[in-house]
Amino acid sequence: MRILSRAGLWPARTGLFCLVLNLIAGAATAGDLLAWREARSLPDLVAHLEIWLDENTDLPRRAEAPEIRQTSTATVARLAPMRAASDASRTRGLYDPASETIWLVRPWNAKNPYDVSVLLHELVHHRQAGQGHWYCPGAQELPAYRLQQAWLNEMGLEPNVNWVAVILEAGCTPRDIHPD
Repeated sequence: MRILSRAGLWPARTGLFCLVLNLIAGAATAGDLLAWREARSLPDLVAHLEIWLDENTDLPRRAEAPEIRQTSTATVARLAPMRAASDASRTRGLYDPASETIWLVRPWNAKNPYDVSVLLHELVHHRQAGQGHWYCPGAQELPAYRLQQAWLNEMGLEPNVNWVAVILEAGCTPRDIHPD
């Protein structure tokens, strides 16, 4: 039986120390994924989401934060009648670029990752509004949904998105085409 000297234990201790550091770093990363849940107010939550967007998109942060309000599906129908006619029961949020207001449809919960992902999606639209011309409003949807998906995917979640409808809307093609 061989007895290790203190010098012989050095590589084993170093390896154990590195393993412990990796486990701690992994736990910190996993904790960071849920740091948004620790937000004590809506502005704190928005600040956390803005940092995530800074790190995950080239869209620059706007100087002014949007106003954020909660509302009913009836208000969304009034604000965006065309959108409401097609998917009123599924609309969870809306960004109004004229008033720089994000409308979140009730019930909305700051602790629910799917609800928070709607806020993130609308924050993307707020950033997009400062980026000049879009061929049509629908062209903004695909990048916003992709970022929403990436945020949810980081937590092991999948968004409930009709990708075919999003891609069609993003194509900006006329909907009602009839041959002569």
